[in-house]
Amino acid sequence: MKYIIMMFGSQQDYDMLAGGPAKGPTWTPEDFTRLGEFMEKWNGALIESGEFVDAQGMTAPVHARRISLRDGVPVVTDGPYAETQEVLAGYTLVDCASFDRATEIAAQLAHTPHPAGSDLGRDWYVDVRPIADSRDHLDG
Repeated sequence: MKYIIMMFGSQQDYDMLAGGPAKGPTWTPEDFTRLGEFMEKWNGALIESGEFVDAQGMTAPVHARRISLRDGVPVVTDGPYAETQEVLAGYTLVDCASFDRATEIAAQLAHTPHPAGSDLGRDWYVDVRPIADSRDHLDG
C-alpha cells in the first residue's frame, strides 16, 4: 500500500533556511550539508528497500496562491496567508507493507538536523496518510 509522509513548515522556517529575517539562528553551510546528508541517507535507505516512490520539496509559502470561491467566482490570493501558520513543505511517497511501517519511516524524520539552538516555536510533527487507490479507501 502507498502512504504519503507530509512535512510542514512556515514562512519563518523558509526565511531561516534562506538566511532572511527569522527568529533564531540562520542555517550555516555546515547545517545545510548535514541536512542534505541526512535526507540523502534517509531517501537512499527507502530506495534500497524498494519502498521509495517519490519525494518533492515545496517552495516558500510566499510563492503560493490560494484559489477560493466568492459568490461562485474564483478569487486568487497570493501567499503567504496570515491565517495559516504552517503549510506543506514537502512530501515523500512510500510503498510499504503496513501503516505501522510507514509510521516508522516517518518517525525517522524526527532526527532531521537543524542549527544548534534553533527553536521552531511549535511542536515538530509530520503526517502520514494512506493513499486512496480506490473508492473503498475514501471512507472515514
